Amino acid sequence: MSLPEKQWAQVAEQKGGPLIYKEIPVPKPGPDEILVKIRYSGVCHTDLHALNGDWPLPVKQPLVGGHEGAGVVAARGELVKDFEIGDHAGIKWLNGSCMACEFCKQSDEPLCPSASLSGYTVDGTFQQYAVAKAAHASHLPKNVPLDAVAPILCAGLTVYKGLKESGARPGQTVAIVGAGGGLGSLAQQYAKAMGLRIIAIDSGDEKKAMCEELGAEAYVDFSKSQDLVADVKAATPDGLGAHAVLLLAVAEKPFQQATEYVRSRGSVVAIGLPAGAFLRAPVFNTVVRMINIKGSYVGNRQDGEEAVDFFARGLIKAPFKTAPLSDLPKIFDLMKQGKIAGRYVLDVPQ
Repeated sequence: MSLPEKQWAQVAEQKGGPLIYKEIPVPKPGPDEILVKIRYSGVCHTDLHALNGDWPLPVKQPLVGGHEGAGVVAARGELVKDFEIGDHAGIKWLNGSCMACEFCKQSDEPLCPSASLSGYTVDGTFQQYAVAKAAHASHLPKNVPLDAVAPILCAGLTVYKGLKESGARPGQTVAIVGAGGGLGSLAQQYAKAMGLRIIAIDSGDEKKAMCEELGAEAYVDFSKSQDLVADVKAATPDGLGAHAVLLLAVAEKPFQQATEYVRSRGSVVAIGLPAGAFLRAPVFNTVVRMINIKGSYVGNRQDGEEAVDFFARGLIKAPFKTAPLSDLPKIFDLMKQGKIAGRYVLDVPQ
C-alpha cells in the first residue's frame, strides 16, 4: 500500500481551538507500532474535554483529537508480528503503555503512569492516518462494518468495563445516568445483553423514545421529575433502589444524588468526567448502608476484545449518525448544547 506524504486532519493549534481543517504530514510507525488508514472515527465527549483542556493532565499542542478510529493497517514496524497489512484495526483511547510497570503486569494497563492517550498525549484519529502501539490496537473482524464498530472502541468498552466493575448480576437493576447519550445508548445494550434490568435517566422525548427502544424498563426525565430519588426507587421492582448506578453524566449534580437511590450494598460507578466536579456522599449513609463508590476507567486489552465480540455477535447495535470529518466543529457545538442522541461517527475522506 503506497502512502502519501500529506493527509487531511482536524487540528487544534491551541487550547480551546479553533479547529483547523488542514493538510499535515502522514506519520510513520515506530518499530512496535502500526499505521492505520482511518475510515471512520467516533466523536466522544472526551474529545471536547481534550480540546478545551478541561482536565488536570497536560494535553499535546498542537493536537489532532479522536480515539475511536476504525480502519485498515497501511504500514507496520519491523517488530510487529500480530498485524498484517490490510487487516482491519481499531485505535482506542489507550494508545500504548510501558508493559513493564506493576499495573501493566497485572493487566491494569490503563493505570500505567507512562500510558499514551490517543487524541490527548499523542495525535489521534481525526485524521486520515493514525499511529498506535500494536499491542494495544484492536483486531477487528473483516465482516464487521467499520462505521458501526467505531463507537465500541471507547464508548462501548468504557461502559462494558463499568458494568463489570459494578458487580451487578443478571436479573438485578442498573440505573444509567445519561442513558440517552453516546455512552448511555451503548451501556443500555451491554446491560441488556448481560441480563440486567435498566432504568434510564436523562431528559427529552427523543432520548426517551430511544431508551425505550433499547430496552429500558423505565425512563426518568430529570428535567420533569419533582423527586428524582423517589422516582428511581419507584421504578425498581421492590422499591429499594438500583443495585448499581452508572454515572455517565457530564454535569456534577447527578454524582451527588446517586447514593440516595442506590440500594444498600449497591455500587455507584463514576465514569463521566465533568470538568472540576467532585463526588460527595454522606459518610453515615455510606457506612451504615455499605454503599460502594468507585471509579471505572477504560478497559484493558481483554476487556476490549470482549466488548468488540459482543458487537460482532450482533448483541450491540450502537445508534449513530454519520458526518464528514470536516463537520467536526459543528458536532462539538451540538455536543455543547446537549443535542446529540446516540453517537456521531466521522466519515474520513479516502
